[in-house]
Amino acid sequence: MDANHIEQLIKLHLPKAEVSVTSPDNVHYTAQVTSASFAGLSRIAQHRLVHAALGAALGDDIHALSLTTRLPVDSHSEDS
Repeated sequence: MDANHIEQLIKLHLPKAEVSVTSPDNVHYTAQVTSASFAGLSRIAQHRLVHAALGAALGDDIHALSLTTRLPVDSHSEDS
């Protein structure tokens, strides 16, 4: 699975999120996800939202994922 496909999976689950995914080998990935949907959620809950977007691919096609989640700096961001 390539990084672009993972970005699309996350964006389908968090449509207004800013997502950046990189991978040197299409097995180990680094993702940065910025979304207003993370407001009020613990870091673990934020990661669970992203993991849910990846479904069965996490642990199968995706061997390792280093994940950073953030809230948008612009407090007027709208996300669902």
